[in-house]
Amino acid sequence: MLRTFSFRVLLLSLLLATVGKIAYAQADPIEGRWFNEEKSAKVHIYKAKDNKFYGKVEWLKVPNRDGKPKIDGRNPDASKRNQPIVGLVILKNFKKSGDNTYEDGTVYDPKNGKNYSCKMTRDGNKLEVRGYVGISMIGRSTTWIKAD
Repeated sequence: MLRTFSFRVLLLSLLLATVGKIAYAQADPIEGRWFNEEKSAKVHIYKAKDNKFYGKVEWLKVPNRDGKPKIDGRNPDASKRNQPIVGLVILKNFKKSGDNTYEDGTVYDPKNGKNYSCKMTRDGNKLEVRGYVGISMIGRSTTWIKAD
């Protein structure tokens, strides 16, 4: 009887410890949905199987004048100019380099069809997205707001 009780206590302890570790494994601080500065788009940032972070346009506030989805009409690759912007991966290959900093990625701007090197830094519910060519000191930053 005592032996069965001890085994059950041990089994329950192991189960609770495992569940606790699983519950503790939270999403990375950058993961989730973010509004761009103008709140005209929502981007879903996620961690892929390669342990890098990507961001996909999930929502646009304003469709084209004719009611059809906006397309990537300025893409330098002519074969991609008819793809919808919703669903487009615009953030690619980010690596976590500090508690709230992500580097070595790129951002694609569908407004001009250009790719930029990019660094992102999270501060609370804000995400500074800095696109640049060459060195990050020469670039432009925008602040995104957490949507969820």
